[in-house]
Amino acid sequence: PPGGPERWSNIKDGHELYCAGHLYEAAVAWYEATGKRDLLEVALKNADLICRVFGPGKREDPPGHEEIEIGLVRLYRLTGEEKYLRQAKFFLDARGRPEGHRLYGKYAQDHKPVVEQEEAVGHAVRAAYLYTGMADVAALTGDTAYVRAIRRIWEDVVSRKLYVTGGIGAAGHIEGFGAEYFLPNRTAYCETCASVANAMWNHRMFLWTGDARYMDVVERVVYNAFLSGISMQGDRFFYPNRLETGKGERRQPWFSCACCPANIVRFVPSIPGYAWAHTDRDVWVNLYMAGEARLKVGAVPVRFVERTRYPWEGRVTIEVRPDRPARFGLRLRLPGWARNEPVPSRLYRFVRQIDWTPRLRLNGRSVPAELVDGYLRLERTWQAGDVVELDLPMPPRRVVADERVEADRGRVALQRGPLVFSLEAVDQPGGHVLDVAIPDEAPLWTSFRPDLLGGVQVITGEGRLVGAGSEGTAKTDAGQPFTGIPYYAWAHREPCAMTVWPLRAP
Repeated sequence: PPGGPERWSNIKDGHELYCAGHLYEAAVAWYEATGKRDLLEVALKNADLICRVFGPGKREDPPGHEEIEIGLVRLYRLTGEEKYLRQAKFFLDARGRPEGHRLYGKYAQDHKPVVEQEEAVGHAVRAAYLYTGMADVAALTGDTAYVRAIRRIWEDVVSRKLYVTGGIGAAGHIEGFGAEYFLPNRTAYCETCASVANAMWNHRMFLWTGDARYMDVVERVVYNAFLSGISMQGDRFFYPNRLETGKGERRQPWFSCACCPANIVRFVPSIPGYAWAHTDRDVWVNLYMAGEARLKVGAVPVRFVERTRYPWEGRVTIEVRPDRPARFGLRLRLPGWARNEPVPSRLYRFVRQIDWTPRLRLNGRSVPAELVDGYLRLERTWQAGDVVELDLPMPPRRVVADERVEADRGRVALQRGPLVFSLEAVDQPGGHVLDVAIPDEAPLWTSFRPDLLGGVQVITGEGRLVGAGSEGTAKTDAGQPFTGIPYYAWAHREPCAMTVWPLRAP
């Protein structure tokens, strides 16, 4: 059984430490949002207990499901108490060390010490929570072994184990990572919780390095793998997120293991915190969305007003309103997809490159800006009312995968801006989806459909029917119009066939 009659009876499967970590995160969020310490005091008492019970010379077994490490770091950041950071590192260091406990194996990333791990293995949510904790410790301590390890593992994921939607976890039987380049579509797992964890991990990597590559992954996850996990009405959910189905699927109102709905509810309100970042000298605009941000840059309060129809349109306008003139750098992320790079590796590529030179406009005039770590940086003494504009190109694009991804050979995906598209049978003449091929030379058209799925951009074109003909015998090469909708919007009508990777006709 997962638990037992006594406290800490089954650290491997009982999830006590996992739940404690979520308690700490909730307590910090509640305090930051309201200023109330009621839940925080409970969390601190629990964390102090765990610090007394677990550690060198005490109980030395790590949690079977990682998460407490993240929560402890958040307590450390809030309180400045070093013991919470030490405890987080202890739980990380305890993994893979048989002298302290009976090892849990690869499924729980407990097959070797974390600083010796070289690839992403096992249960995807466990793994990404582990890597989030490792990134925190690397950033806060500068431990070079942690730095090398977490960078190795990240390269493994983005180069060999990342779905085009940003999802992770290809193997349903372990809800986790498979072998290199094993990315099946019809049996893809891509648990919604794993998407949340992947976004958290990459956001930590960005906060540590300031590199836009990590926010490129976050954006891909948020708009595709994650958003697919919740209905547009907000009341039904996917646990796994397939990239192809022959019969269709429906989101469910609840699950017996209800981690995904709860994780969605906590992640959605946190997204604005991913959109902006700042130091005393610079402000980063990471995710483009209409709204306002109020930040203190150095000693000066600054209000930023952002206007955009992103992701439907690529124009972004930001008005800067400091309380008094202030000098700092404003960094606007130049998304990888606008730099001809679907993901920060060679795992996927666009069939055709676009020739485009990024430009910023300041108060209506073009201004030079340096490209630093994937961000267009403009430094000046800002005055209230200064307006910066960025126009990102959003033509419909074709994406192909590395030939070593067997499931995607001879196939093509469609993307526009940050959105990956899918073909659903309900939108196709005759319901053809799995037997439609998209020629490389066929023009792609895009338009906004306010009448469809609450208002979405669609990609249309002329494909070809392939495979069995109408009599079930002959091959055909007939023209077949197709319509693609954003992947996140699939499964909102009658169940039907869907694919993210239709056939390719070069």
